[in-house]
Amino acid sequence: GRMPAIMTLPLAPQGSDFRRLVWYLLCQIPYGQTTTYGDLAKQIEERTGKAMSAQAIGGAVGHNPISIIIPCHRVLGAHGRATGYAGGIDKKIALLHLEGVAVKA
Repeated sequence: GRMPAIMTLPLAPQGSDFRRLVWYLLCQIPYGQTTTYGDLAKQIEERTGKAMSAQAIGGAVGHNPISIIIPCHRVLGAHGRATGYAGGIDKKIALLHLEGVAVKA
């Protein structure tokens, strides 16, 4: 099995409350698992009571200032497609493959 984390990094990314909430949710996605922009929008709506679009989530994810530590590569588009990664889709797919996730471009 996977080794448990032996330390945690204190993070303080600078952004709006909305962006920080999205980044917090990104940190909750376990290693080797994924979610979608739409699912994150539903989680935000459940927490805030405000309807949210997948596009708004994508904007916040795209402004993630520390993209390996806050794992935005684990967020997929509709139908499990690898979309929208600032480092390039090829790198997003490679990171997911390292985690054992089969994903398509």
